[in-house]
Amino acid sequence: MGAPESCKSEELCTELIESQTGVTSNESFIHTLRFQVFGLLHWVVSLALILSIDFLLKKAFSAASIEFPSALFGMFCIFSVLIILDFTVPSAAVALEKFFEPGIMFIHRWLPLFYVPVLVVLPLSVKDIPPSSAIKIFLIVVGGWLATLCVTGLAAIGVRKAVKTEMIDAEPMEKPSPFSSFELWAWTGVFLISFVTSLVYPTALGTRARTCFPFLLASTVLGYIVGSGLPSSVKKVFHPIIFCAVSAELTAVAFGFLSKSGLGTVLGYYLTKSSSNPGAGDILMAFLGSVILSFAFSMFKQRKLVKRHAAEIFTSVMFSTIFSLYSTALVGRLVALEPSLTVSILPRCITVALALSIVSFFEGANASVTAAAVVLTGLVGANFVQATLDKIRLRDPIARGIATASSCHGLGTAALSAKEPEALPFCAIAYALNGIFGSILCSIPAVRQSLLAVIGSN
Repeated sequence: MGAPESCKSEELCTELIESQTGVTSNESFIHTLRFQVFGLLHWVVSLALILSIDFLLKKAFSAASIEFPSALFGMFCIFSVLIILDFTVPSAAVALEKFFEPGIMFIHRWLPLFYVPVLVVLPLSVKDIPPSSAIKIFLIVVGGWLATLCVTGLAAIGVRKAVKTEMIDAEPMEKPSPFSSFELWAWTGVFLISFVTSLVYPTALGTRARTCFPFLLASTVLGYIVGSGLPSSVKKVFHPIIFCAVSAELTAVAFGFLSKSGLGTVLGYYLTKSSSNPGAGDILMAFLGSVILSFAFSMFKQRKLVKRHAAEIFTSVMFSTIFSLYSTALVGRLVALEPSLTVSILPRCITVALALSIVSFFEGANASVTAAAVVLTGLVGANFVQATLDKIRLRDPIARGIATASSCHGLGTAALSAKEPEALPFCAIAYALNGIFGSILCSIPAVRQSLLAVIGSN
């Protein structure tokens, strides 16, 4: 039996619990401690298993020279297992879902962090891109977002009218817990101690990249924590992802100046692309595969909704994905954007985790430009999606959710669902399926060749 709300202090509540249950404060403390230790172990094991599955799949696909994204294959396998168990032993499916829940919640809580590294090292990747090309990319991204939003929304409405399926209540979506002051001060301590140590003893941990790792990671994490706590009006203009990237960038600038090593060198420590000497960015990006695996659990949670509205969801998202890829390729050619840059921004409407996998199918693509285009699309959508949907008189929650996630992925989803929670389940499903369809399409050689033909690449 829980303590009643009328308790005004911990002491009174403790006394009441003891009188009702006969449990002493020491026994209560031990019970609480055991519960917390078990919860911590549960979180560690579930997250470790997800990361291990991703690692082993990558290794197996690499050894077999398979180009298809290994994490996407893993997601299909997990989803299939859950569906089969749901048909045969429903309790086992629920138990499996609950077992991985702590790890999945961790991934969702920190998800934006995993996209940041490619933005932090953007200055190294775009220094050779002419300003005229940067302007063209900006116009394609903004115009493409608007076109994709409208086309997807209208397609969803058309299918909705044809099938006439009534909406049902979705499964509740659990939200990650907010950041605590303890987390803020703990990461601040790590940052200050590590920053000073790296200046005084540059190779204290063996290599410069390893020594810089703690404060570069802490600067990224702190940027996200502080950015997430900003007022909503500020976050519309200065999204936590941008705040996070700027925080890490300024830290790199400061350390480069004080150590006289320069910005470029410090950014090289941030993202080394070396498994034997990883930087903060390498560790964060290692979670991208687990993000894709987590989609299996998100879709399984909303399986009833997916089944009931399969026609609207699958038709609209597939149409949206095809339109987004080919319209970007065509407009890139019409405005005479360099083919390599057009290829880099093809998956502008797909979440970073899968967008980076998609451009890896093409030679000469710039992953940092891809990430920047994806984040810019999300930021534009986060700021203007609701007003635009109202402007084009798109009222249906299913159509609004699908159109939002298909045009501006996770950032747009977060912005819309904060004010329209009824659209969140459809956003979550479309968000995952959009990337899945895009990855499958671009893994087909004939589709890649047709996209390159539209772009005008030899």
